[in-house]
Amino acid sequence: MKVERRILKVPSGAVEMALALEMPLLADAPRRDQSSLTLLIERAANGDTAAFEQIMIYSEQRVMAMTWRMLGNEADARDASQEVFLRVYKYLGHFRRDQDFFAWLYRITVNVCRDSLKVRRNQSSRFVPLAEDSLVSAEPPHIEHQMVEAQQRELVARAIATLPFKERTSIVLRDVEGLSTDEVARILKSSPTTVRSQISSARTKIRNYCRRYSQDLKGTVR
Repeated sequence: MKVERRILKVPSGAVEMALALEMPLLADAPRRDQSSLTLLIERAANGDTAAFEQIMIYSEQRVMAMTWRMLGNEADARDASQEVFLRVYKYLGHFRRDQDFFAWLYRITVNVCRDSLKVRRNQSSRFVPLAEDSLVSAEPPHIEHQMVEAQQRELVARAIATLPFKERTSIVLRDVEGLSTDEVARILKSSPTTVRSQISSARTKIRNYCRRYSQDLKGTVR
């Protein structure tokens, strides 16, 4: 049975998308109940499109957030998210009961993003502010502080865009998505040592990028 392409219900525009990415997952998401999730996966693998629809509802926000951060714009993120769920549906029969579903989902998402970036490798990229980033410290919720935060997040997003794919993936999964180093290593089929090295390198490059930007800005206003 074929699954139809589902229109992902995400808002358009950077501001609306930022708000969407800050929204928590549904309180009753299957991630909190592995037995319920396993049952949905089994039903979906046997052709139950209603069960697959439930899986999408519970996980589409997470996928859209990841593709947005990796690819940097809504159009590519939408296309990549659609492709992710087509692959999920296609390969559900290969999913093992002892696997973590969201780790498996992230791995598919990473692969789709890699393919998308290969396609547009020689094209100019458009990047928007990230919804959240642990590399940027939180500020009090005043208007002037919010403006500064928005500028900082956009700068970090542009810095992330310059990273090699493996470093970009590691830093997004670890510092933005909040996964542990071991979880990132499993998703990327790498070692924790390698992931730690990639994250350390990425953080250094991001800080250097931001520092150079600040220095260039000071030089411009003199």
